[in-house]
Amino acid sequence: MTVTLVFLAVMMALFGGWLFSHSINVRPWEAQAAGAQSSQLPPAATAPRVGLAVFLAVASSLFALTISAYLMRQEMGHDWRPLTVPGLLWWNSACLVLGSVALQAAWNAARHGRALQLRRGLLLGGGFTISFILSQALAWWQLQHRGVYLSANPANAFFFLLTALHALHLLGGLFAWSRSLFRLQRGATPRAMLPSVELCALYWHFLLVVWVILFALLLTT
Repeated sequence: MTVTLVFLAVMMALFGGWLFSHSINVRPWEAQAAGAQSSQLPPAATAPRVGLAVFLAVASSLFALTISAYLMRQEMGHDWRPLTVPGLLWWNSACLVLGSVALQAAWNAARHGRALQLRRGLLLGGGFTISFILSQALAWWQLQHRGVYLSANPANAFFFLLTALHALHLLGGLFAWSRSLFRLQRGATPRAMLPSVELCALYWHFLLVVWVILFALLLTT
């Protein structure tokens, strides 16, 4: 339970800091061009940003509860036999780091109106993410080939559950990424692409943090 609370507190602090950083320089007396607008949210708190923050809060709760279940089940019985983490997961981690860096570069390019760098960043970010998912599937196959089956013991089941849950969130992110790339291919300007690229980059950063926590947990337990 302590792990769950700490994880949720860190994620909530990150979400709050992100929204606050977009609103700190807003002057309320300038935003209120008309009296009817006085009750509106700050301009930075757009519907997509708030929606992403809510979704990430839910995802954080899901991962935190799963991690807590993992730790509690580990302490419950003698049937827990830790598996050796496949070495391929180190390559997967590097792919996810590079994908997050590439999408951050795409976000910066969208800010400065650089269409070529924006396209390159999106392509690299998506390519590294697809490589991560394919390598993850290969790691699962290697474990099955070694006789490490899902039902053999609880440690195996939780390994597949945690890594599959993370991969599913990445697949959902790739859907949003593909829509952004399609808009760019259709001729959207970098300025018009900025909101969607921003959300993609933030989502990838979130999943990178989650993966670091999961990978460290699997390595140490």
